[in-house]
Amino acid sequence: MKIGLVSLEQVWEKKLSNLIVCENYFKLARKNDIKLIIFPEMTLTGFSTNVIEIAEESTSSSSISEFKRLASNYKISCIFGVVRSKNGKYFNDSVYIDENGTVKGEYSKIHPFSFSGEDKYYAAGERICVVEDCGLSIGLTICYDLRFPELFTALAKNCDMIVNIANWPKRRVEHWKALIKARAIESQVFVAGVNRIGVDGNNLEYVESSSIFNADGVELDYIHINNMKIATVDKNWTKEFKSKFLTVKDRNISLYKEII
Repeated sequence: MKIGLVSLEQVWEKKLSNLIVCENYFKLARKNDIKLIIFPEMTLTGFSTNVIEIAEESTSSSSISEFKRLASNYKISCIFGVVRSKNGKYFNDSVYIDENGTVKGEYSKIHPFSFSGEDKYYAAGERICVVEDCGLSIGLTICYDLRFPELFTALAKNCDMIVNIANWPKRRVEHWKALIKARAIESQVFVAGVNRIGVDGNNLEYVESSSIFNADGVELDYIHINNMKIATVDKNWTKEFKSKFLTVKDRNISLYKEII
């Protein structure tokens, strides 16, 4: 399956401006027979804690409505990020919409980034999310989640690929690259990380670093078009690889529960 990783240069807290650019990527994806297009964390705003201004009601999200329209019009599934309010709390969410414009999965970030104070504004999610679409089982994660292998271990039991959407700054980009590769090797599934580029409203710089690694820790080959990387994911490759070198079967889960 062909997947598009969009290293979006997000305009700070300007939803309409970012939406217009996202639609252009849908058009580009359609021309290149992409089945799933993935955008960075908080897609239409950039990573912001200005929750009063950017949050959308969980049951009436305009961003979800727009991406449902785009997915349906262009017949391409998508993953994107949005801030939503639920029961008086704010959540940093990843949403999966299929090519028919149907919401297939919604995930709230389990690990808010306390180092930057994200936990003061956003509540932590409490459930993992796996979506069945395009012949793949796809797990959803967001940014800082990447530092917690336990989450990836849980998802990998039922996934062909785990996707992490992020706003991961340049100053720690080597961590980002290393962790995507490590999560793929230890989980023995494809792991895709989609990061933004440019400079945000907090003057943090981001560089192009979106990527997909396979279970052998090898980065996939890409076609590069306008800050979008196009790669092909084949779950049969993973099946064959694990038939020759399977490590996840040796996990001692009962012991881990005692010592962690």
